[in-house]
Amino acid sequence: MVGVIDYRAGNLASVQNALTFLQADFRMIQDDDLSGCDTLILPGVGAFGPAAEALRQGGQAQALRDAVARGVPLLGICLGMQLFFEGSQESPGVPGLGLLPGQVERIVPGVGCKIPQIGWNPLNHTGGELFQGVGEQPAFYFVHSYHANAKPGHIIATVQYGVETVTAMVADGPLLGAQCHPERSGRIGLRWLENFLRRTTC
Repeated sequence: MVGVIDYRAGNLASVQNALTFLQADFRMIQDDDLSGCDTLILPGVGAFGPAAEALRQGGQAQALRDAVARGVPLLGICLGMQLFFEGSQESPGVPGLGLLPGQVERIVPGVGCKIPQIGWNPLNHTGGELFQGVGEQPAFYFVHSYHANAKPGHIIATVQYGVETVTAMVADGPLLGAQCHPERSGRIGLRWLENFLRRTTC
């Protein structure tokens, strides 16, 4: 069972549509009861501070930390991935989940690059089973102004946006984060999600 965390800040419709298309068994979670879920997804659209506070107030922040400590796979999408980290320049002083070390920082725009980055961008990735069938430089859809300053050993995909190399995906044990929106990235994104679900729910 895939548990999708609903904390009033997620791109829930597109995630639900993708999981339905992939015929995944899932349920929406609006509280801190994650029982029965062998995989979790933390979507997110919006600002870091209100999202982090909503997770804390709902008890979901600690529930997610406990689940990850037990080894339950957790996929964070867009803002959901940013919340893995200790904090963000977008909301100074507001702690994230602290599941990964590092801060989320505003993208430094290059010449001709607008902030937020909106649109398709090809990934440079490390390969492996998550990327089977998606190609060497698959294009994924992005909508964001901030990205994670993650440890190099946690970064599994990047994109180039102007002069800056932007963290696109991170992984560490049961954690997997995608700054892009695989659920909105067409056939390639659905294949990537399918690879993730096959790896975590089999």
